[in-house]
Order: sequence, then C-alpha cells, then structure tokens
Amino acid sequence: MSSDFEAYEQDFGTLTAEITNKIGRIPKLGGKEKTQLVLNVDKQLEEVRELMEQMDLEVREIPIQCRGMYQSRLKSYKGEMEKLEKDFKRSRIAYSDDVRNELLGEDAGSSESQRAHLLDNTEKLERSSRRLEAGYQIAVETEQVGQEILANLHSDREKIQRSRDRLRETDVNLGKSSRILTGMLRRIIQNRVLVFVLGATILLTIILAIYFNVRGH
Repeated sequence: MSSDFEAYEQDFGTLTAEITNKIGRIPKLGGKEKTQLVLNVDKQLEEVRELMEQMDLEVREIPIQCRGMYQSRLKSYKGEMEKLEKDFKRSRIAYSDDVRNELLGEDAGSSESQRAHLLDNTEKLERSSRRLEAGYQIAVETEQVGQEILANLHSDREKIQRSRDRLRETDVNLGKSSRILTGMLRRIIQNRVLVFVLGATILLTIILAIYFNVRGH
C-alpha cells in the first residue's frame, strides 16, 4: 500500500510542477493562447484532484500504526493543492505589465483595482459555496440519523407489542392451569371424604356384627 502511495506522490510532484510553471505563464498571454493554456491547467488540476482521492483511499488502507505519517503528508499535499487553485484563479484575471498596458493603456491602474475586487468576490463566493455544501452534508447526515432513530423506535415498538402478546398468552395459560388445579384439588378432597365415609361405614358394620354376635351367645 505504501508503495502505491509513493507512486502517487511522484505523479503529484510532476503534475504540480507543470501546473505551477503554466500558472506563471498565464498572465503573460492573451487571447486564444491564454484561453487554451487556462483550459489545459484546469484539466491538469482535475487530474490532481483525482490523484488526491486515490491517495486518500490508499491512506485509509494503511495499518493504523503507520497511518499517521502518511496522513500528515497527505494534509500537506492538500494545502499545496489549495494554494495552486488560488494561484490559478488569480492568474486567470491577471495580466503582465506589457499585456495590461497594451490592452488598457492608461486604464491599467483601474483594471488592477477591478481585478482585485473581482478576486475578492470570487473568494467570497467560494467560501459561501463551501458553507452551503457543509450545511447540505450536515442536513443529509441529520436525515440519515433521524431515519435510523425512527427505524429503531419502530423495531422497539414491535418488540414491546410481541412481549405484551406473550404476557397475555401466559396470563390465559395461567388462568387455565389455575382452574385445572382447582378442579383436581376438589376431586381429591371429594375422594378423601368418600374414603373416610366408606371406612367409617365398614368399621361401624364390623362393630355391630361383633356386638350382635357376642350378645347372641
């Protein structure tokens, strides 16, 4: 994994060096030549972004005990990438002294002020866009959490309902068992009384038989 990361690092260094060189050339150009170079740099920046994503994935696959060093390097590359993007945006609306004088003549100073104002507005728009993206991400995550909570509550409700049903069934079974036991106990008592009466009758019969037998003699 680390070898792949280092290969991406080499590609990153090569690309960023080319981009830095081209960004420095953009203000010196004009017309179609400048437009073409801007499009070329924009394409290379997209390649760098894809490369950064690959590097981020590689870092996540690296064992935790070694990951810290690579995360620091990746963070440094991200900072370098942000700087390149800012330099590129400045270069697109910047002109060298020769080009500016050729295009605007005496209005060069005013153009410089407009350029600075435009750059400031662009950065403000970018910050607003990032805040909107962060807010949207938070909203999506919050919605996901809410759905998970509702799903858990629904599952808990079903479990409670099943527990109540089982308690009702148990209560019904206990009632049936109680009635069965009561009937059995009643029959036992009846049988014991019957045995007692029968035993007393037999005993009384024996006593009377002995009595009359003795009296007859």
